[in-house]
Amino acid sequence: MKINAGLVLELRNRQSWSQEELALAAGVNLRTIQRIEKEASASLQTKKALAAAFDIPISDLEPQEILKMKKYEYKTLEIQSKEGFLSGLKKQELPDFETILNKEGQDGWLLIQILSPELTQGVWSGKTGNLLALLQREVTE
Repeated sequence: MKINAGLVLELRNRQSWSQEELALAAGVNLRTIQRIEKEASASLQTKKALAAAFDIPISDLEPQEILKMKKYEYKTLEIQSKEGFLSGLKKQELPDFETILNKEGQDGWLLIQILSPELTQGVWSGKTGNLLALLQREVTE
């Protein structure tokens, strides 16, 4: 059974106890304390004994999951447009989004959002432009 070995070590050091002194206080073998601090493994009985020795709830000795921050990289992809996207396009005038995005997806890129410059520049201005696709993928270290 897993145990929060870091907390055991921290509490032992707070008490200024050696491993042997903690073993005596908890009523367990010295080798058990060494294993806990090295391998973060202990029986339920040992966890109860340690909780009693430290005067803490046994739940405090549960292992703490360390959350790892995910990192992402981003890129923009310009998708060519013959006409403005808001000016009544026919289906055959649309870019082949499926092919374009599947090609990027093979490299791990995920579509976040598609932006039309027409929307940001003003629909009524008469300007036409290309779409911008915002893509992201997780960076693995």
